[in-house]
Amino acid sequence: MNNMLFTPTQLGSLPLKNRIVMAPLTRSRAIGNLPNELMAEYYRLRADAGLIITEGTSPSPNGLGYPRIPGLFNEAQVQGWRPVTDGVHQAGGRIFVQLMHTGRVSHPANMPAGAGVLAPSPIAVPGEMWTDTDGMQPHPVPREMSEADIAQSIAEYASSAKLAIQAGFDGVELHAANGYLIDQFLNTASNQRHDRWGGSVENRIRFAVEVAKATVAAIGAERVGIRISPYGVFNAQTPDAEMDDVYLRLIDELNALGLLYIHIVDHSAMGAPEVSPELKARLRAAFNGQYILSGGYDAARADTDLDAERGDLVAFGRPFISNPDLVAKLKSGQEWVAPDFATFYTPGEKGYTDY
Repeated sequence: MNNMLFTPTQLGSLPLKNRIVMAPLTRSRAIGNLPNELMAEYYRLRADAGLIITEGTSPSPNGLGYPRIPGLFNEAQVQGWRPVTDGVHQAGGRIFVQLMHTGRVSHPANMPAGAGVLAPSPIAVPGEMWTDTDGMQPHPVPREMSEADIAQSIAEYASSAKLAIQAGFDGVELHAANGYLIDQFLNTASNQRHDRWGGSVENRIRFAVEVAKATVAAIGAERVGIRISPYGVFNAQTPDAEMDDVYLRLIDELNALGLLYIHIVDHSAMGAPEVSPELKARLRAAFNGQYILSGGYDAARADTDLDAERGDLVAFGRPFISNPDLVAKLKSGQEWVAPDFATFYTPGEKGYTDY
């Protein structure tokens, strides 16, 4: 093993001190949807990673589907994120914000006044979600997005990306995975439209492409990555016969825009269906930018896959929750502290900054 994981590298024009990425992890500590000092400490403690990708952060009041997730659509949120980005940069790290609009994965009790639950089609997610006010509640039927809603959402991503740069982020990751809004357009479980935004492969990828286009126009392609989850079943998504085509066509369009990286979700280590190694290899071969691997990695497997050029960077998720010093532990081979699942999404420092 040649320890490629710890060698410095470039992500576009951005120098990274190693190839370790801290994956986006929802932690629900943003009281009032505002980033705070506790969050600044949490990220600063993990700045040994070459790149940190933040928890999902909504570009719109309509995307705040979960309790206590941060937003990035107003000046107060920009000011709240500033100490986060400053702290990471002072510690020698790099940080992208993940822009996540929850779409139909939402509940009005979790949203500010005036916000609405929107989706490509009026199909509710099966099951329930947590609300701080009323406990577990069934997902509501979302409002089918009109052309005006779609145009507004695309503009919100671009506007949020500009605010991200003002807040000191090095770039943004578009969350097009795991059954959230962009993925809701890609997937036939949530998109049963008969207009130019649904039906054919070309129509299903249109929203993702238009969001990427608008974001690139706002801040430049060298600052934009995207996360995708082919064959993902999270939030009641279902694979279909055209799935490979959807993602290969999407990659073609993203290449034309010059996107910085793709980040593939593979939750098979946590019991989800495996993303076919063949599709991963085809996406890797087709995409011109960099490729972030993820899914149950340890140092040895990360090095093997980097060595075989299956990807350029490797993302670690849950281990970072309970091991702020994960990079040092990966290097030394020291055992990881197990995370406390009960405190993943609770407010306060317990299970957050006290490991």
